[in-house]
Amino acid sequence: MASKETLELVFTNQLGREVVLRVKDPKADLTPAQVTAAMDTIIASNVFTTAGGDLVNKKDVRLVSSNVTDLWNP
Repeated sequence: MASKETLELVFTNQLGREVVLRVKDPKADLTPAQVTAAMDTIIASNVFTTAGGDLVNKKDVRLVSSNVTDLWNP
């Protein structure tokens, strides 16, 4: 069984819709300040755009942990 972690950066776009950016295997020692600063940079630089427009606000940050058991491996 393998353990996996994903950092989910949740934004809203110009239409108010939720947009989630997922980062696999984030650094273990990330702080909330580092993550929110990165999100501010993403918003300010318009790196990503969506069908609902540019990302305009931070909504949430989640660290998702999961255990994966491979039942069949050809």
